[in-house]
This record gives sequence, structure tokens and C-alpha cells, in this order.
Amino acid sequence: MHIRSVSGDEKEVTKYILNYVQERKIFWKVQPEIYYGEEFHDCLLLKFGNPRTAIFAHVDTIGFMSRYQNQLIPVGGPEVDAAFTLEGEDDLGPIHCRLNVMEDELFHDFPRAVRPGTYFSFKQHIRSNETFIQAAYLDNRLGVYNALLQCEEVRDAWVVFSTYEEHGGGSMPFLLRFIMETHPVKQALISDITWVTEGVRHGEGVAISLRDRYIPRRAFLEKIVSLAKQSGVSYQLEVEAHGGSDGREVQFSPYALDWCFIGAPEDHVHTPNEKVYWKDFYAMVDLYKYLLEKL
Repeated sequence: MHIRSVSGDEKEVTKYILNYVQERKIFWKVQPEIYYGEEFHDCLLLKFGNPRTAIFAHVDTIGFMSRYQNQLIPVGGPEVDAAFTLEGEDDLGPIHCRLNVMEDELFHDFPRAVRPGTYFSFKQHIRSNETFIQAAYLDNRLGVYNALLQCEEVRDAWVVFSTYEEHGGGSMPFLLRFIMETHPVKQALISDITWVTEGVRHGEGVAISLRDRYIPRRAFLEKIVSLAKQSGVSYQLEVEAHGGSDGREVQFSPYALDWCFIGAPEDHVHTPNEKVYWKDFYAMVDLYKYLLEKL
């Protein structure tokens, strides 16, 4: 949870995930083929058996980048507040500072010059009890955690950890091409975290997104909802006019590949205080297990 992975700088968190896979895979029902290295940049692909479905979970987060004269530029869409504490590191060492908002421009208050191009993240402060977890970057650390939990029992699937999602995407085209040339699938599930809204609430189950800014194929959505009903897992239906995910790049790809975003809802999105109810997250885990077996 404390590893920084702002879009474009995901290498350390991907190494952590790879180490987790190497240590835990002996306990999994199927041993995956692992694809990782410079040709995949900082992405990681796991191929289990004869895949029918692909899970995509992005490993990057929102954040900031230093410019000049204490200026900061957003990476992705972080919320801004003068109460937020930031941290980073440049050639001269660790950085801990406050976020300043002045006339719609962003600055840090670190007392020395910071190398231009330095990444800043929200300072992590994890709060958890039996009901909820609250921290920075639950979007998408919980989506990654769900994908890793699926690895314990899945027999036939791709489990893919992508990059760049928070700042416009970019890794999905080459990942999709590799998948479709290596062992093609017909459907994808987007393991990501969505928003609490007036229609999607804490404690009422995982959200199945019928649309955000982009609209998946209706026939596939109906199949997903039908299976969700059969599963007995608590779920909610989400309909939004805005937002996006790795599903966008699946839809824009040259492949006839169905997709659906399925994720637990969170409050205080893109702040250091993102909040998810455990009940909703475990419903997410259970529904993915059911769908991977039935699809």
C-alpha cells in the first residue's frame, strides 16, 4: 500500500506484484505462464490454462509532477486541498510537503528546489476496521488485490496488470495485441474501483457498470447481470455519464472483445481518504470467482 506508482512510474509496484506471484503461485490450483520484462514495459500478464476471459487491473495511481519554481502539475485527476500532505523523492533525497492551491495553480511548500519531473503522491495513512478500509489509492490497489485473489482458484483466464490508466491509458493496445496473438479471448472484466453516488451506495454490494462515458455491448451486460442474479452475490447496477477505465481501450481496440467494469464503490475518490466497505469488496471477489467459472 505504501509503494508509490503514479502513472508512468509503475515499475516498483509491478516488481512487488511479481514477487508476490512468485512466492504464492505454488499454492494456486493452476501454475500460470508469466509474461514480464522490457517488451511489456511495467505491465505483467499471467496466463492460466486455456483462457476464455481476461481480467484487467491497472496498477497506477493519480498524483502530481513537479514543474518549476515549486509548481505542480496533476497526473490524472487528483482532488486538491491545502490540507493534503504529499511525499516524493528526487536526487537529493525524500520529500515531505504540503499541497498549496493559489489562484487555480498548484504548488508545494518544500523548502528547497525540487528537480523538475519529480513525482509526488498523497502521504499514505491506512485506517481499517471490520466495516471499511480508508486510505489513499484504494483505486486501484483493491482492484489489483481482487485480481490476485482470483489467481488462487482460477483455471482458465488471463490476469493482466496494466499501466497508465489514470492518465489516458496507453498500455492496453499492446497488451490486447499480445493476448489476441498468443491465446485469444472473447470477453474482459475490468477489476477497478468505482464511485459512491446517489444510486450506488456503501454496503449494498459490488457495482456492475452498465455504462460510464462508454457503453459496452448490451448482450454481454445482460449475460453478466443474469449470472450475478444466479450467483447470490449482492450487487448494484451503475449507470453514469462520465468516467472511464481500461474498458475504453478494449472497446476502441480492433478486436471483437466484450467487456464489463465490475468493482466495489468508494467515497472520497482521488483523495488521501478513499473509503470502501469490506462487504462490497468481498462481494466483488465472490462475483469475479463465479463469473470466471461460468463465462
